[in-house]
Amino acid sequence: MLDLHFFSSIHAQLGIMTWPLTILSALMLMLIVERLIFVALNTKTHSRSLQKEIYTLSLTNDDELNRYVENHQQEKSTLSQGLCMLISHRQFTKSLREEAVSIWLQKKRRQFTSGLKLLNVIGVLSPLIGLLGTVIGLIEMFKGLSATQGGISPAELADGLGLAMSTTAAGLLIALPAIAASQLFSLWADRTLAKIEYVLNHFNLHLAGVSFDESEMCCAKVTRCPPTCSSQVSARNTVSDDAA
Repeated sequence: MLDLHFFSSIHAQLGIMTWPLTILSALMLMLIVERLIFVALNTKTHSRSLQKEIYTLSLTNDDELNRYVENHQQEKSTLSQGLCMLISHRQFTKSLREEAVSIWLQKKRRQFTSGLKLLNVIGVLSPLIGLLGTVIGLIEMFKGLSATQGGISPAELADGLGLAMSTTAAGLLIALPAIAASQLFSLWADRTLAKIEYVLNHFNLHLAGVSFDESEMCCAKVTRCPPTCSSQVSARNTVSDDAA
């Protein structure tokens, strides 16, 4: 059973800022826990295995492509959903597929960064509310000291300052994890979405008949080699002939 004296002592130290700081801290904890669960469920994109699988599909076999979509469209993997979306729109032009991917990624970005702005707001408001509580506490302390008859002992002054500073400390204790969590979750979202966008762009080129060998930065399996790639190949052949 919770000790009511514990909460009353906290209220006595934080003063009128107890409930605003308590609400902000509870909201911060709920957002961080929710984001941690989301990260745990969406950290693994399985990009390599999915890339290997989709490159084995025959782009001219509609039955095989439709079976792939039916088997994977219900998966929770964000990358798998994006690949199914591209395959479903394979009849459209490359530029239209790029627009569809861009809109889809914007929707996913809102999901990946949900609650982060609120964490930033909490990180900004908490120390300000704590500072306001400190100022109010100092005002009340000096009012009490002005009404005191006789000398003021250093112990009384230190005790009053300690109680006033406690709200600032509480505000900083809320702000630090809120801002840190917001920045870390934002970095994770950018990194994960960049990886997903990279795979989707490659597969979109593959649907258009262009695939790139990353080691050579040139077309590895294409229906028609792009002009830039052809010039690279010609240049390498020229250098080889001169060397011979």
